Amino acid sequence: MKKSSTSVQELPAAAAYRPTPPPAWRPRTDPAPLLPDPEPYRALGTDAAADADPALLLRLYTELVRGRRYNTQATALTKQGRLAVYPSSTGQEACEVAAALVLRAQDWLFPSYRDTLAVVARGLDPVQALTLLRGDWHTGYDPHEHRVAPLSTPLATQLPHAVGLAHAARLKGDDVVALALVGDGGTSEGDFHEALNFAAVWRAPVVFLVQNNGFAISVPLAKQSAAPSLAHKAVGYGMPGRLVDGNDAVAVHTVLGQAMERARRGEGPTLVEAVTYRVDAHTNADDATRYRDAQEVETWRAHDPIRLLEHELTRRGLLDEEGIAEVAEAAEEMAARLRERMNAEPALDPMDLFAHVHAERTSQLREQEAQLRAELAASAGEGAGDLR
Repeated sequence: MKKSSTSVQELPAAAAYRPTPPPAWRPRTDPAPLLPDPEPYRALGTDAAADADPALLLRLYTELVRGRRYNTQATALTKQGRLAVYPSSTGQEACEVAAALVLRAQDWLFPSYRDTLAVVARGLDPVQALTLLRGDWHTGYDPHEHRVAPLSTPLATQLPHAVGLAHAARLKGDDVVALALVGDGGTSEGDFHEALNFAAVWRAPVVFLVQNNGFAISVPLAKQSAAPSLAHKAVGYGMPGRLVDGNDAVAVHTVLGQAMERARRGEGPTLVEAVTYRVDAHTNADDATRYRDAQEVETWRAHDPIRLLEHELTRRGLLDEEGIAEVAEAAEEMAARLRERMNAEPALDPMDLFAHVHAERTSQLREQEAQLRAELAASAGEGAGDLR
């Protein structure tokens, strides 16, 4: 059969020009249900808060007050030389506490370095939560015991880990959901995009909570992203995006709870953006006055998560002055115990450098361990000689 020599360019115009692509381009997911609401979801002051469990509201309030005191005490410890650095989450306590309380015992939390409150609210020893920031250990606690991954200092690297754990749990048939926390700055990292893409393709039972506190150190959100909101980024990966008032503890707990249950039902991941504000500086080593003014901070203080929930509780008769004082007193007792324990000199074993690095130590680690033992023994011998 003779082949035609007619090229595309020689075909009649109507036949050569296709106004629409072939059917394969059609979207795999309807984008409309994935889009976030135009305004952040709020519960306080609405019927949603009125219907909330009073016990949950009081638990949220207690943890918020405790968390605020934890922040101020930890910041003070940096000034006393007891902590190397502390990234305060003052102003963001509603996100931290709601994230911890929405988890079931079998679920996993993947925190960033700023999420010490979430870790403590999950049940971790407050001193252990500060061990990394003190410089004593890489983690300071057993992740498997608490189902809390190590506090992640590199931005967003915990997100692919969360996806991997969630995907593995799904393959094994375990009833486990991973909740991964990240800041707005972390959404500019490649790990963020890779994690969301894998999570959506695998329909992994994982929830991503972005705490949009306005700044990536000194860089405002407007210089990081031109998207309508960070929650809108979810649509590009084929998962729902939810936008919530991050200072409304009830709203954050509600939205996260819905996302966790959706993941638990096998419906895949959700991206939640909580709009909040970092009242303190990035860390104790940062001077926030260089990139924002005091009026901006004061405006957000008027939207304080503790005051918002306290108003709801007192209005409904669930909390009075005596109850407020009791919660504050308990927070002070926690801070006193934290001070006392952090002021004690830690007993550190240099050989711990080689613990928990690999399940089976490599030849290099064994060699380094032997070298350190020899150096320590020699130093001890020299010290004994000096005393004689």
